Amino acid sequence: MSNYRFQTADHIIAGRHSVANIGEHLALVGLPIQKALIVTQPALVQTGAVASLEAALKDRGIAVDQTTNVEPEPTLENIEQVFADTVGAQDYDVLIGLGGGSILDTTKLLSVLKTNNKGLEAMLGTDLVEHAGVPTILIPTTSGTGAEVTPNAIVTLPEKELKIGVVSRHLLPSLVILDPVLTTGLPKPITAATGMDAFTHALESYISTKANPISDMFALEAIRLISANIVQAYQQGDDLDAREKMLVGAMYGGMALTAAGTAAVHAMAYPLGGKYKIAHGVANSMLLPHVTQFNLDAIQERLASVAGPMGIDVAGLSDGDAAQAVVDKIKELTKTLEIPQDLAEYGVDKDSIEEMAVAALDVKRLMDNNPKTVTKNDAIAIYSKLLV
Repeated sequence: MSNYRFQTADHIIAGRHSVANIGEHLALVGLPIQKALIVTQPALVQTGAVASLEAALKDRGIAVDQTTNVEPEPTLENIEQVFADTVGAQDYDVLIGLGGGSILDTTKLLSVLKTNNKGLEAMLGTDLVEHAGVPTILIPTTSGTGAEVTPNAIVTLPEKELKIGVVSRHLLPSLVILDPVLTTGLPKPITAATGMDAFTHALESYISTKANPISDMFALEAIRLISANIVQAYQQGDDLDAREKMLVGAMYGGMALTAAGTAAVHAMAYPLGGKYKIAHGVANSMLLPHVTQFNLDAIQERLASVAGPMGIDVAGLSDGDAAQAVVDKIKELTKTLEIPQDLAEYGVDKDSIEEMAVAALDVKRLMDNNPKTVTKNDAIAIYSKLLV
């Protein structure tokens, strides 16, 4: 095993109604805060979550602005426009991201755009951000991406029909607040897709070529929490216990991928999002059973050890049969959670699959983590399984 490392958010506060006490947590940022920008989405304005957050900040004498102009799966141009309209013209002491993964990623990128004399395109890749950004506070409202604890942010490039990551320690936030109450209003499709996205982070990190004792610890606990609670959170969205465990599980999934990285599922999901605008969590959820089945012969022992945390009884089974039981359980989960199974619904046809396969293989940062080499023909065969 080569050397491995782990780094995450500076501080994490978790628990029910923890956002209501944000004023008490601000000291953890380590700087005086007089002016803040909330980066959020219109739905959270409508629910009153943004107003409650603003009120808590204003009670501390903090001036507050907000922006809701971040697009779903934001493009490079969208992020730079939001920057020009907000952070670029103002001096904020802290940026607060309240929302799903796209909001959290955008908040991180706005932070470093303010302090680095370069455009976003020049930051695409690994360790290309030179200076620490404006301090950030990240408050996830979905149990999915784990973006609140990772050094990654994803950008959509429509002209390349692809998504590309910015990876830098400077993207890690000063403070994370995990409040499960904020997730109780999630629609069922978002609960399903983001929950399976978090599960994918954990499973891919566990079978990654960069897996290590730190990532394994987080990955297995994420798998345990998500497997035991995702269906309940999906079927009974107001179950705070299930929501809380899903939120913590998603965070652990983010920590696992920070330590080990994801693999072929994510690489193959990027073209689906970049060209066909398929939400990241949906794309990962669709691909996960098929990519795991493809990898099976290379990861039998590792995959068999996931059965216990998933609650699967494999007593007396060989590693191969136990591993297959894990794949079968993943397939069962995607059906129970009504994850879409047909790429044709999004406009994908057979003629476009080869192009997507080539694009996926070009995401070498992730493909290199996969435990089994994926050829162009392999990728074509996997995509083809999702054309009903």
